[in-house]
Amino acid sequence: MRIIFMGSPEFSVPILSSIISAGHDVVAVYCQPPRPAGRGKKERLTPVHSRALELGLDVRHPVNFKSKEAVSNFAALKADIAVVVAYGLILPQEILDSVDKGCLNIHASLLPRWRGAAPIHRAIISGDASTGICIMQMDAGLDTGDVLYHKETEILPSDTTAVLHDRLAHIGSQCIVDVLKKYAFLEAVPQSDIGIIYASKIDKNESKIDWNKSAIEIDRQIRGLSPFPGAWFDDGEQRIKVLMSEVVEGSGFPGEILDHAIIACQSGAVKLTRLQRAGKGAMDIKDFLLGYSFPNAKLN
Repeated sequence: MRIIFMGSPEFSVPILSSIISAGHDVVAVYCQPPRPAGRGKKERLTPVHSRALELGLDVRHPVNFKSKEAVSNFAALKADIAVVVAYGLILPQEILDSVDKGCLNIHASLLPRWRGAAPIHRAIISGDASTGICIMQMDAGLDTGDVLYHKETEILPSDTTAVLHDRLAHIGSQCIVDVLKKYAFLEAVPQSDIGIIYASKIDKNESKIDWNKSAIEIDRQIRGLSPFPGAWFDDGEQRIKVLMSEVVEGSGFPGEILDHAIIACQSGAVKLTRLQRAGKGAMDIKDFLLGYSFPNAKLN
């Protein structure tokens, strides 16, 4: 097939690579424009942009599709289908209509649960037992299109957003090749009107750990916000980011330090297993404790 690929972050990269490896003709790659980043504020390419250049593909990054020129340039590619993965722009109806077989969106949840921006984070934070990949035929709504294909995966007690992100990207890279191969024979199934939940963007105000919550809730918060923005606590002098934890037995006043890195919660306790101090790299708890001592009382 002649394919337009539309994606920007790291999640989209293995999917682009998989489409190329399957022998499809990617006639253009659309991604977000380079933006200033880092201390030097130098323009940084998106991961998809970098990978597309390595593959020798035509890269385009319009700010939007409001101009007639942007729409006509897209339509002039005469693609059979467009594959959209975390692109970062809402596609107007005239873009959706300008591709012969329409636009396919690869979404990291089991729709209609967790439509929207942060489905992986929200699935872990909410304690979902499983999640997955859905490939839908795009329409003008937000993740509302009919579903062509889905594949489920268990959310493990040790999964962070980073780990689950990579697993779902790998699953998505496999699924899209299968869908493109069988496209003519697949039936698009409308999403259920029951169980619709939106995965709102993660707000940094959600990051502070409240020890008055249960150990299970706090562990989910820590894993769901790892690595970014990262759940954190205040030890009275500095902010410590927690990137991994596990629920353990223990009881005490919320925030009470029971033993080194075991902290009492409203019910149960959590063991902090990977942490990061400001200006330092992330460390497993054994190495972290070589240069840090928890306060004698409790955490804020």
